[in-house]
Amino acid sequence: MARLTRRRFLSHSVASIGTLATAGALGSALWTTRMAFAAPNSAVDGRFVFIILRGALDGLSAVPPCGDPAYGALRGTLALPSPGSAGGCLPLDSLFALHPSLGFLHESFLAKELTVVHAVATPYRERSHFDGQDVLESGIPHPHASETGWLNRALAAQEGARRGLGIALGANVPLMMRGPAEVASWSPSQLATLSDDTLQRVTDLYASDTLLSRRLADALASDAIATEEESTGEGTSAMEVRSARAKAGAAARFAETTHAAASFLVREDGPRVAVLETSGWDTHANEGTAQGQLATRLAALDAGLRSFKTALGPVWRRTVVVLATEFGRTAAANGTRGTDHGTGAAAFVVGGAIAGGRALSDWPSLSPRALYEGRDLRPTTDLRAILKGILRDHMQLSDRALESAVFPDSAAARRVDGLVRT
Repeated sequence: MARLTRRRFLSHSVASIGTLATAGALGSALWTTRMAFAAPNSAVDGRFVFIILRGALDGLSAVPPCGDPAYGALRGTLALPSPGSAGGCLPLDSLFALHPSLGFLHESFLAKELTVVHAVATPYRERSHFDGQDVLESGIPHPHASETGWLNRALAAQEGARRGLGIALGANVPLMMRGPAEVASWSPSQLATLSDDTLQRVTDLYASDTLLSRRLADALASDAIATEEESTGEGTSAMEVRSARAKAGAAARFAETTHAAASFLVREDGPRVAVLETSGWDTHANEGTAQGQLATRLAALDAGLRSFKTALGPVWRRTVVVLATEFGRTAAANGTRGTDHGTGAAAFVVGGAIAGGRALSDWPSLSPRALYEGRDLRPTTDLRAILKGILRDHMQLSDRALESAVFPDSAAARRVDGLVRT
């Protein structure tokens, strides 16, 4: 048998794909896709990426409403320094600013490639992470009402020539990407301890089993696509890339995932839609302000987005990225200098295809009477209204498909237009 190489793995990626389930380290390290990439129709040229911020991001810190007269007193120890002061926020307009850790997003705003949406929420009004994430991903007003996700249904609703391919990047395929449309999946490999010789021996072992040998090749092909750019022309082998992965912290793993997503999305025969996720936004204690726990996580998010844009190259011009969380956090700090589960949140819509440079909000204010249940930012914008506008103008979904298949029971969430460049 010929020696197992990245080029050889890539040549095998046209086989039909399933899940690899083997014993030992290799079984836990690799899993693969439910479909093979095929050349998409040229009419599907835009890219759409959704990043789930699991844990409930504090939107009042990520996008502080510094111009609200009630902001400073209400936030107390969590109030961020005003724009222009030492360590101050990055100004957007007379009301809103960005956390100082979000330098790339601020650059994107100035380049009119970012729209910030504030006081936004799904229809969910309780405070369970599990239920809130279910509603965020299913697109159905009530938790556990659907076993399919709105983005998968959107892929299935695209007609003929406009139909694209989807991929989920992470440890599992999230609910958002489950449903009737077949999607690919990729998970960071943990093969740092497996040498080329070991991989060759495993390949030899599987050679007599058509199914397992095919699926091993498919899994390694997906891994090869994700690491190809990192190990080409830089004197770095794929094995060294995997070793770095194993040692990486959460920030580095997110950067790796965004790089892998770009590696798939730039391919002419690759997916057009991707879902990524980050966690750790549940800041109940010691949240911090311009520095601290939340600032570190925001900086990692910002750096990952910057590297994603760089890796996409010219494809960035045709890309829309939405970042949203299951719900916001309490408007005031709790007794441990953190925030508890809330309601209204902030979302980001960024990319070269975005008509940005705006902060969209029907701002309810932070005055005591305006707070939801006396404790939370009151939501005034339905996230589904934002998503409808993007799916219609960027993915060319019909209004009928949006209302009946993608977001049923959402007539009150009227589509927001003008989010995408024409």
